[in-house]
Amino acid sequence: MANKFFELSQVGIEFPTPNGVFTALDGVDFYINEGEFVSIIGHSGCGKSTVLNIVAGLYQATYGGVILEGKEVNEPGPDRAVVFQSHALMPWLSVYENVALGVEQVFKAKKTKSEMREWIEHNLRLVKMDHALDKMPHEISGGMKQRVGIARCLAMQPKVMLMDEPFGALDAITRANLQDSVMEIQKELNTKVILITHDVDEAVLMSDKIVMMSNGPAARVGQLLEIDLDRPRDRIDLSKSDQFNYYRQQVLSFLYEKKGVVEFPQTAQEESREGAKESITDKAS
Repeated sequence: MANKFFELSQVGIEFPTPNGVFTALDGVDFYINEGEFVSIIGHSGCGKSTVLNIVAGLYQATYGGVILEGKEVNEPGPDRAVVFQSHALMPWLSVYENVALGVEQVFKAKKTKSEMREWIEHNLRLVKMDHALDKMPHEISGGMKQRVGIARCLAMQPKVMLMDEPFGALDAITRANLQDSVMEIQKELNTKVILITHDVDEAVLMSDKIVMMSNGPAARVGQLLEIDLDRPRDRIDLSKSDQFNYYRQQVLSFLYEKKGVVEFPQTAQEESREGAKESITDKAS
């Protein structure tokens, strides 16, 4: 059986509102094996980004928790680097300096200055941006900015790379090129990836596993779909593949025929909440 490298165990989160407590997630439960690329998909408002923020340590789960290599994590750390939809580059820093920010934070006591420079340039080569070391963000395109953001993430050598709709603001051709680049890098580095997306074709193309979220409030995992397609993946060939289209239909069916709705009896919700705290303690011990 494959090792559970990373796991969300019965995660729930509640937010106070003027009208009482709002339960955004209730009993979210899934895991990632070594080297897997996992997408989370669902309708707007189903809590996809909330799941990512809990994994990143930006939000604290109300109950349940996140297990990484057998240890509970509940605060931000370089082992879970995030690529946002907006590139989030510092506009006053060059391409090189933007990537150097993360490298200096993580490797200041581990690498010499020359080693850090070599590492920064290596990660920029991975995303095909080594030709633009000295350019400022305003001098490069949106797709290039996102490549720099991915390089900054990779350069921190995270155990899990978290991507929150990183291709959403790009044109179709740039988006396709960047998807292909990320798949190539993921294969080369065997990086664990969690991708938040609303694009069905993107999820099937890139993923080893798709986590389909039920509609909120109290969203949870409605269905898990294992994607058994050979890598490397060619989007043109896959568009003609019966297997690809079968997986695509399964996701579309969940989202639009079932409308992201799954039955979850109240008694099961109560049992989930009661058992979550005990479960996370046992798994992290």
